[in-house]
Amino acid sequence: MVALPLQFGLGDDLLRVVARLVGIALLAGGLASGIGALHRWYARSRVPEGLAVLVGVSGVSIYLNAVGITTLGALQGVIDTSDLPTAQSVLFNVAAFGLAAVTAVAGGRTGDRLGEAVVGLTGAGRIDTDVSTIVRSVGRSTTVELPVADDVVDADGYDPVDEGTKAKLAGQTLVFPRRLTVDELRRRLVERLRTDYGVGYVDVELTEEGVVEFLAVGSREAGLGPTLPPESAAVAVRADPAFAASAGDVVQVYRPTPDGPERVCLAEVRGVVEDVVTLAVDAAEAPALDSEIRYRLVTLPVEPRPDREFVSLLRAAEETLGVVTVAADGDLVGVPVGSLDVAVAAVRPSGGAVEPLPSRSRVLEAGDSVYAVARPALLRRLEAAARGTSPDAEPAAAGDD
Repeated sequence: MVALPLQFGLGDDLLRVVARLVGIALLAGGLASGIGALHRWYARSRVPEGLAVLVGVSGVSIYLNAVGITTLGALQGVIDTSDLPTAQSVLFNVAAFGLAAVTAVAGGRTGDRLGEAVVGLTGAGRIDTDVSTIVRSVGRSTTVELPVADDVVDADGYDPVDEGTKAKLAGQTLVFPRRLTVDELRRRLVERLRTDYGVGYVDVELTEEGVVEFLAVGSREAGLGPTLPPESAAVAVRADPAFAASAGDVVQVYRPTPDGPERVCLAEVRGVVEDVVTLAVDAAEAPALDSEIRYRLVTLPVEPRPDREFVSLLRAAEETLGVVTVAADGDLVGVPVGSLDVAVAAVRPSGGAVEPLPSRSRVLEAGDSVYAVARPALLRRLEAAARGTSPDAEPAAAGDD
């Protein structure tokens, strides 16, 4: 890159130099004004003068390099000393950068006022809503205060957390980065409670301001728990299983009696270690199994078990299964199934047969039992709407959450 010689005279050359300096100053001011407006919109505060000057001067430097006014530095002087910058070009560069710094400060302030005016005209609440419901926070971070111990409830379907753990997390104030959406803040809060307090399951509802409206916790699940259907139990017994028996096989359990083998129950094999077999049985039949008795297992023909696979996936996910009954004065009367923001697995009319996977146009009536799969927060809203106690007087319609 070769420095362009600038001969300062009293004629056209001087006018071109002045015009170029004015253009450079306007360039720096415009860039700084843009960053000032953007900073006001995003951070709700005035742009630091250093940042405005940096953006303005950087733009001028790029321009000067693009048009060939600056030099390649010391290396160019070593290669060809005739291309060293002249006094006129050095003076021009100094003047250009000086003007750029001054106009960048003014441009940053102008852009800040412009951004403040735009935010005021459009409304700050509207801007926050357009950015995926960003949690409103004050300062450089977002704080979430957990409810007191009496407001921390046990999660349905999970073993309760010990009172000591509840006492530790109750009333705590947790700090998170600012500019998080409600969903992002919820995920980070759940992860913090799991890792910091050893909680296995967390059900939490947050407002747009990051206030905890509902908090339920459950103990950490391990072993077979997540794969066991409701109202079932896992029991380890001494048995003589078939040679080919493996986890997932359905077996009949027999115990020896003086009159011959007696059938005890139907079970599912979950694990085999030598002569110890872990069986999944109905909770009501579990007391009938005795660890001192050696049982005989008869393997039944292999058949698909979609119910067990469905329960296993459901218990491992955040969603759960709930059943709500539509009251006569509930908000769900006359609402089609397709408008609900939950996955409806089945509907059972009052005194009628179960309708699996009803069509989206199926209209709910008083007395209908709705089997829904969704997050606990949505199931609570659905239950409130079914009872007619929804605070919004609206069902959990699609897109509400």
